[in-house]
Amino acid sequence: MKITDQLIDYIGELSRLELSAEEKEDAKKDLTDILNYMDKLNELDTTGFKEMTHPFDEANRFRADEVVNEDQRSTMLKNAPDAKGDYFKVFKTVE
Repeated sequence: MKITDQLIDYIGELSRLELSAEEKEDAKKDLTDILNYMDKLNELDTTGFKEMTHPFDEANRFRADEVVNEDQRSTMLKNAPDAKGDYFKVFKTVE
């Protein structure tokens, strides 16, 4: 794939960047270097290697979803300066 000025303009539009002429040339060179590196990597023979998303063979360790805290509403409301029913009573903040 060839990186053209139109492609750089399109990428700039999508990313909402205003690039100067010098920045566009730098971006074109950088993107060309990246694509050339990817082509170089595609030359490697990877037959016999397992596809991986991460270099470590770790699996997620899930735990049972158990409730460990009982309802502490009444204890918390005892510490409130003022309460109304099951709720904290606070100053009116909106007019």
